[in-house]
Amino acid sequence: MKTRMIDWKRLLFRNTGISLYVWVVFFILPFYFIFRSTMPHHIEIGLSMIAGFFISYALSFLSGGWLVYFWTVMQIAISAAMGVVFSYMYLFPFPAHFIGRMRSRGTFIALYTILLVAAYATVNYKFVTRDSVILSQLPFVFICLFAVTLLPVNIYNKTKEEKLQGQLEDANKRIAELVKLEERQRIARDLHDTLGQQLSLIGLKSDLARRLIRTNPEKALAEINEVHKTARVALQEVRELVTEMRGMKLEDELARIEQMLRAAQMEFRLEGDSKLRYTSQLAENVICMCLKEAVTNVVKHSRAKTCTIQIDEERTGLTVRIRDDGIGLSGSGKRGNGLRGMKERIGFVNGSMSVVSGQGTTITLNVPTVVKPAEPLERGDTV
Repeated sequence: MKTRMIDWKRLLFRNTGISLYVWVVFFILPFYFIFRSTMPHHIEIGLSMIAGFFISYALSFLSGGWLVYFWTVMQIAISAAMGVVFSYMYLFPFPAHFIGRMRSRGTFIALYTILLVAAYATVNYKFVTRDSVILSQLPFVFICLFAVTLLPVNIYNKTKEEKLQGQLEDANKRIAELVKLEERQRIARDLHDTLGQQLSLIGLKSDLARRLIRTNPEKALAEINEVHKTARVALQEVRELVTEMRGMKLEDELARIEQMLRAAQMEFRLEGDSKLRYTSQLAENVICMCLKEAVTNVVKHSRAKTCTIQIDEERTGLTVRIRDDGIGLSGSGKRGNGLRGMKERIGFVNGSMSVVSGQGTTITLNVPTVVKPAEPLERGDTV
């Protein structure tokens, strides 16, 4: 069985942010203070504390759960003992750095408080006892206390910021995936509407050609040619939709709608001006796609004789009404994905849709002339 090798370089250097050279200095310097003592038992105690400190420091990275806090407290205790016995105050930055990496706010505050109390109490004790070693290195002691005070807070905030940054990146990835999914759904709806209208027209003309093929072969041939032409137009529209997602013009869409209604032997009426002046290209695209779906439903399900499209454009918004004199939604039994897709599209540009059904059906589409609060857009401007 293979044993897992511990990467000490990563554990002690990269995780702590302390370079190898600083480690060497902090590893050697305590021995200078320890061997200044002339009493052998003092030297033994000092060597034991140094060994215990670095073992605790390593175990604090290797352990989990409550043992992490235990070994951290052991570091603080040994640092204080080294300060009291050997006047060596420079072990405190080690637990200070480690405490700053605590993720729990409560744990961080508790250990940070213990660290400050231990460090300042040790220094004050040496001041009160007028320790000559501490007094001789007073500037370095103040630097050490300054580091012990600020280092944990700085590292804690930096770690928290990195965590939030990671969460933000994850959220951005999820948003990007959702945007891709929404774009796929939108393209699928657009393809459905584009093909639905053209295929409905092909079906109508094919049925008409089938009925005329014996009684009026010439007209049947003309209808078959129209089917061929419509199929080519549908193919071209799909190619343009997929490759360029081109903008749609209401005038062009109304011409196709008129052709489709005539093929279905329905009367087409247009009220208002199809040339839009204030509506953005994005809103016009949405209106065109909704018109495709609405008129396709009229042809398929309404059994109407007349379809009227009313266009009212003002500087503040555009209203389009699609009216038919058919059997209504209750008679056709169709209230499915078509209307839901239209409502989703119209909501994308902050618009609204209402449906009234009785003796015929009226669908009202309202869109603002701009998607965001701004000055009215001129034709050709984009949002």
